[in-house]
Amino acid sequence: MGEFKVHRVRFFDYMPSAIRAMAFNRQSERLAVARADGAVEIFNFSDNYFQEKVIPGQDSRAVEALCWVDQRLFSGGLNGEITEYDLENLKPRYTVAAYGGPIWTISSNNQGTMLALGCEDGTVKMFEVLAEKVQFQRNFDRQKGRIISLSWHPSGTLIAAGMMDMIRVFDAETGHATHRLLVERGVGASKSREVVVWSVAFLSDHTIISGDSAGKVQIWDGVTGTLLRTHLVTKWDVLALSVSQDQSSLVAGTSEGTVIQFQLISSTVGQQDKEWVRTRTFKNHSHDVRALAHTETAVVSGGMDTQLVVRPLLDKVEKNTQESSLRKIVFPHRSLVCCAKKAGLLLFQFPEHLELWRLGESEGHGKPGDSLTVKTKPEKLIQLKRKGEDHICCSALSPCGGWMAYSTVSSVRLYRLQYNNNNIGITKVSRLPKDLCSVHQLCFSSDSSKLFASSSHSSVIVVALNQQECTYLHTLKPKSSSRQPVHLLFASEDGKWLATANTDCEIHIYNLDKLKLHCTVPVYSSYPTAIAIHPLTSNLVVVHADQQIFEYSLEKKEYTEWSRKLQKLGLHSLWLERDTPVTHITFNSRNPAHIILHDMFMFCIIDQSLPLPEAKTLLYNQMTLRSVPEPERIRHSHAFKICKNFQHLLCVRLLEDHSLVVVERPLLDIMSQLPAPVRQKKFAT
Repeated sequence: MGEFKVHRVRFFDYMPSAIRAMAFNRQSERLAVARADGAVEIFNFSDNYFQEKVIPGQDSRAVEALCWVDQRLFSGGLNGEITEYDLENLKPRYTVAAYGGPIWTISSNNQGTMLALGCEDGTVKMFEVLAEKVQFQRNFDRQKGRIISLSWHPSGTLIAAGMMDMIRVFDAETGHATHRLLVERGVGASKSREVVVWSVAFLSDHTIISGDSAGKVQIWDGVTGTLLRTHLVTKWDVLALSVSQDQSSLVAGTSEGTVIQFQLISSTVGQQDKEWVRTRTFKNHSHDVRALAHTETAVVSGGMDTQLVVRPLLDKVEKNTQESSLRKIVFPHRSLVCCAKKAGLLLFQFPEHLELWRLGESEGHGKPGDSLTVKTKPEKLIQLKRKGEDHICCSALSPCGGWMAYSTVSSVRLYRLQYNNNNIGITKVSRLPKDLCSVHQLCFSSDSSKLFASSSHSSVIVVALNQQECTYLHTLKPKSSSRQPVHLLFASEDGKWLATANTDCEIHIYNLDKLKLHCTVPVYSSYPTAIAIHPLTSNLVVVHADQQIFEYSLEKKEYTEWSRKLQKLGLHSLWLERDTPVTHITFNSRNPAHIILHDMFMFCIIDQSLPLPEAKTLLYNQMTLRSVPEPERIRHSHAFKICKNFQHLLCVRLLEDHSLVVVERPLLDIMSQLPAPVRQKKFAT
């Protein structure tokens, strides 16, 4: 496998933000997730739950609710504004003030023509969805308390609104209330304490289901306005509800961290009448479950503990398959760490600032597995706070450590770094080309003479760097008509090639000597999650969201023999069953046959000179091979050398001195920084 001196880095204090809302688009199988910092993430459930897009947050944007209308995404927040998002340029398209104070909930009718908002001033506001915007239509009858939750009847003629101590049913045509459903406070509750109806669901048979702050899930008859059944599920709050598409299953999220499933079934054998029966309880969260989505085969939940949990329903999926396994998505499916491999520097990206660190140095050498004494401790050189309200969406550090850049949705900033003994100087490059205004990805060339920035319509802006200034060179454009953003950029070591990948699954290769498109790699149906060009062979290595690996020769414009052999034999089932994507690929210049890649739970060296593992081969065999004699070790060796000594990986990079940098962020460290949960169940209580 090879021996490396490893810099084990644990000083990147990455802290994901809490999940506030989510919305599932059944047509495209995309899940939109809103975070407490205002960021919105899009996950593609049809492509191994890959996080395909991230719209960065903003200080003034607190998203409280999300809603899909066809392929358009809207949000409402405590700033009192509706926002529609530009999913091609990854930023808000426009905002419209609702003039009703903070917006607590947003919901669209099944026809996709109207948006209903629940506001602080007690009004339900109706907005018409037009081709390019939303337009205010009217207010419903004003109520005394704020509107916390809304749900349309599938016919689009009625709306149920959850409030303080009650649920109102409105006629969507007239805006007048037709029913008032009073929600009781619960046994032993104080009369002065209000009950908050956090969530409502309006079913096609006119059943209304509510979840409230008294810990109850209640079933109502929406025609007569009478209470049919009460389920007391917790002593605390029921914060979220979600109903399956066929309306036979319901899930409720509580502030205890539990998700409770109810199913519409007959309570006794042979009985025709069905009722809502509590069937399962899932405990996958340590804190409040603030948001839920009920897909066809799974329950998706998120909340204060920042984790997105996909819990398959075992009666809907085949058991003991990849689809039946629980998934927890903790880290972003993109890199937040840049490494200057020539200078031994690390750049950490946070939403509000950047941190530049110098790696420490160790004394002497040791045997494999030894911990070496640190001679020079790691040192934080710079903490650079961003300008403006917009959060940082991407950043880059040049290989020599002399340039640093970052971008928000509104501007790009470039800095020149100069080192003098223990002093560091940072100078902002004041004049940037006009084209360099808003970009999705940044990347420096290996000799630090150029900066590449991905812009709209999958184009890439090339900028030349010279001492204290930068000049515009060229805009590289693909021949395809794709409007999707580039999410991966890679510049080759020899400075000849630039590879880009966009969210239409297209990979384009540009010749930087001629500044034009060289070729387009055959489109594969799964998203590329990592790309890299081999420094010696000029072969492009691509890993996709479904864990498939391809190697493409840029010179011959075809897949390599090794890649064809790999596809013919097929990847090992344990490799394909991994549930976190490969986020980075690099190469070992001392051994050209080695490809180094990593995901969240392992890093792997693929040795192309060794045979590929067959279906019955033990994939994770590194520890076993250590204890067997040399001849047998050679006989059982295969190409995939997997190391799981390091966990919760944010970055694995190879420095110029052939030492390995491993950036870890243990989940226990993240959990320890979360606020205390509302309630933790203890044994026998």
